[in-house]
Amino acid sequence: QVQLVESGGGLVQAGGSLRLSCAASGRTFISYTKGWFRQAPGKEREFVAAISWSGAGTYYSDSVKGRFTISRDNAKNTVYLQMNSLKPEDTAVYYCTARSSSPSGKREDYDYWGQGTQVTVSS
Repeated sequence: QVQLVESGGGLVQAGGSLRLSCAASGRTFISYTKGWFRQAPGKEREFVAAISWSGAGTYYSDSVKGRFTISRDNAKNTVYLQMNSLKPEDTAVYYCTARSSSPSGKREDYDYWGQGTQVTVSS
């Protein structure tokens, strides 16, 4: 059974940092694009960041560019999201995702999803 399991969420003050991890099991995702989306209460799930299978290409939403960094360790089948300078508007459930093609910012393009991890940023 294919699983993506996120970890690292929590409560942090504005201006602080968190590092999310997403470990894959059940298959190898080395050749897959990995991504992060988030969903705040009452809002649509939105794209945050994506990384190509090699790690050479990274893509970010305008709202997180310059503050968040996506990276991956294919030997560990894990993708990370380093979040710095966090703001209250970053509060959301963060989802890890994977797709077999090139990076995309569209939710419907992704094939596999984790259960999500809550990130809460207090002001």
